[in-house]
Amino acid sequence: MALDVGSKRIGVAIAQPGSQLAIPLATIERGTRRDDLAQIRRYLESYAVDELVIGDPLTLAGERGLAARAMDSFVEEVRRIFDGAIHRVDERMTTAQATKTLIAADVSRRKRREIVDRMAAALILETFLARRRNDTR
Repeated sequence: MALDVGSKRIGVAIAQPGSQLAIPLATIERGTRRDDLAQIRRYLESYAVDELVIGDPLTLAGERGLAARAMDSFVEEVRRIFDGAIHRVDERMTTAQATKTLIAADVSRRKRREIVDRMAAALILETFLARRRNDTR
Protein backbone atom coordinates (compact mmCIF):
# COMPACT_ATOMS: atom_id res chain seq x y z
CA MET A 1 0.00 0.00 0.00
CA ALA A 2 1.16 3.55 -0.67
CA LEU A 3 0.22 6.95 0.69
CA ASP A 4 0.53 10.36 -0.94
CA VAL A 5 0.18 12.64 2.07
CA GLY A 6 -0.90 16.19 1.33
CA SER A 7 -2.12 19.03 3.50
CA LYS A 8 -5.79 18.49 2.57
CA ARG A 9 -5.97 14.88 1.38
CA ILE A 10 -4.14 11.56 1.59
CA GLY A 11 -4.14 9.42 -1.53
CA VAL A 12 -4.16 5.65 -1.02
CA ALA A 13 -3.12 2.98 -3.54
CA ILE A 14 -2.60 -0.77 -3.31
CA ALA A 15 -0.92 -3.55 -5.25
CA GLN A 16 -1.48 -7.26 -4.92
CA PRO A 17 1.52 -9.29 -3.68
CA GLY A 18 3.81 -10.06 -6.59
CA SER A 19 2.09 -7.52 -8.84
CA GLN A 20 3.78 -4.58 -10.52
CA LEU A 21 0.48 -2.78 -11.04
CA ALA A 22 -0.62 -0.19 -8.48
CA ILE A 23 -4.33 0.50 -8.17
CA PRO A 24 -5.61 3.90 -6.99
CA LEU A 25 -7.83 3.00 -4.04
CA ALA A 26 -9.14 5.94 -2.04
CA THR A 27 -8.74 9.53 -0.99
CA ILE A 28 -8.82 10.40 2.70
CA GLU A 29 -9.94 13.92 3.53
CA ARG A 30 -7.53 15.19 6.18
CA GLY A 31 -8.90 15.81 9.66
CA THR A 32 -7.11 15.63 12.95
CA ARG A 33 -3.92 13.58 13.08
CA ARG A 34 -5.78 10.99 15.18
CA ASP A 35 -8.57 10.75 12.55
CA ASP A 36 -6.03 10.47 9.73
CA LEU A 37 -4.19 7.64 11.48
CA ALA A 38 -7.45 5.83 12.28
CA GLN A 39 -8.47 5.88 8.61
CA ILE A 40 -5.01 4.74 7.51
CA ARG A 41 -5.16 1.91 10.06
CA ARG A 42 -8.51 0.76 8.63
CA TYR A 43 -6.98 0.42 5.16
CA LEU A 44 -3.88 -1.31 6.54
CA GLU A 45 -6.05 -3.86 8.34
CA SER A 46 -8.66 -4.28 5.58
CA TYR A 47 -6.01 -5.11 3.00
CA ALA A 48 -3.68 -7.05 5.36
CA VAL A 49 -0.80 -4.77 4.39
CA ASP A 50 2.70 -5.92 5.31
CA GLU A 51 4.66 -3.10 3.65
CA LEU A 52 3.78 0.58 3.36
CA VAL A 53 5.27 3.10 0.94
CA ILE A 54 4.99 6.78 1.83
CA GLY A 55 5.81 9.62 -0.54
CA ASP A 56 8.79 11.71 0.56
CA PRO A 57 8.25 15.39 -0.36
CA LEU A 58 11.77 16.40 -1.33
CA THR A 59 12.42 19.83 -2.81
CA LEU A 60 12.82 20.10 -6.58
CA ALA A 61 16.58 20.15 -5.93
CA GLY A 62 16.24 16.77 -4.19
CA GLU A 63 16.89 18.14 -0.72
CA ARG A 64 15.02 17.57 2.53
CA GLY A 65 13.11 20.77 3.24
CA LEU A 66 10.37 21.68 5.70
CA ALA A 67 7.80 19.37 4.11
CA ALA A 68 10.14 16.36 4.29
CA ARG A 69 10.93 17.07 7.93
CA ALA A 70 7.21 17.34 8.71
CA MET A 71 6.73 14.00 6.94
CA ASP A 72 9.37 12.47 9.23
CA SER A 73 7.08 13.24 12.17
CA PHE A 74 4.05 11.79 10.37
CA VAL A 75 5.94 8.60 9.51
CA GLU A 76 6.95 8.16 13.15
CA GLU A 77 3.28 8.33 14.12
CA VAL A 78 2.38 5.78 11.43
CA ARG A 79 5.06 3.47 12.90
CA ARG A 80 3.05 3.44 16.15
CA ILE A 81 0.04 1.89 14.38
CA PHE A 82 1.87 -0.31 11.83
CA ASP A 83 4.44 -3.01 12.55
CA GLY A 84 5.37 -3.72 8.94
CA ALA A 85 8.14 -2.20 6.85
CA ILE A 86 7.75 1.45 5.87
CA HIS A 87 9.54 2.69 2.76
CA ARG A 88 9.95 6.33 1.71
CA VAL A 89 9.91 7.17 -2.01
CA ASP A 90 10.67 10.49 -3.67
CA GLU A 91 7.29 11.91 -4.64
CA ARG A 92 8.46 14.91 -6.64
CA MET A 93 6.12 15.67 -9.52
CA THR A 94 3.76 12.73 -8.90
CA THR A 95 0.72 14.95 -8.35
CA ALA A 96 1.64 17.03 -11.40
CA GLN A 97 2.05 13.85 -13.47
CA ALA A 98 -1.29 12.48 -12.25
CA THR A 99 -3.00 15.80 -13.01
CA LYS A 100 -1.52 15.87 -16.51
CA THR A 101 -2.75 12.33 -17.17
CA LEU A 102 -6.27 13.21 -15.99
CA ILE A 103 -6.36 16.37 -18.12
CA ALA A 104 -5.26 14.35 -21.16
CA ALA A 105 -8.13 11.95 -20.42
CA ASP A 106 -10.51 14.94 -20.36
CA VAL A 107 -11.50 14.39 -16.73
CA SER A 108 -13.39 17.36 -15.29
CA ARG A 109 -11.67 19.63 -12.78
CA ARG A 110 -14.11 18.55 -10.05
CA LYS A 111 -13.51 14.84 -10.70
CA ARG A 112 -9.72 15.40 -10.93
CA ARG A 113 -9.76 16.92 -7.44
CA GLU A 114 -11.44 13.74 -6.16
CA ILE A 115 -8.98 11.26 -7.67
CA VAL A 116 -5.63 12.99 -8.27
CA ASP A 117 -4.23 12.11 -4.83
CA ARG A 118 -4.99 8.40 -5.13
CA MET A 119 -3.45 8.42 -8.61
CA ALA A 120 -0.33 10.12 -7.21
CA ALA A 121 -0.19 7.38 -4.54
CA ALA A 122 -0.36 4.78 -7.33
CA LEU A 123 2.57 6.46 -9.10
CA ILE A 124 4.57 6.43 -5.86
CA LEU A 125 3.81 2.73 -5.41
CA GLU A 126 4.70 1.90 -9.02
CA THR A 127 8.02 3.72 -8.59
CA PHE A 128 8.75 1.62 -5.52
CA LEU A 129 7.73 -1.64 -7.23
CA ALA A 130 9.84 -0.87 -10.32
CA ARG A 131 12.87 -0.03 -8.17
CA ARG A 132 12.43 -3.26 -6.20
CA ARG A 133 12.11 -5.29 -9.41
CA ASN A 134 15.29 -3.71 -10.82
CA ASP A 135 17.19 -4.26 -7.55
CA THR A 136 16.45 -7.99 -7.60
CA ARG A 137 17.84 -8.52 -11.09
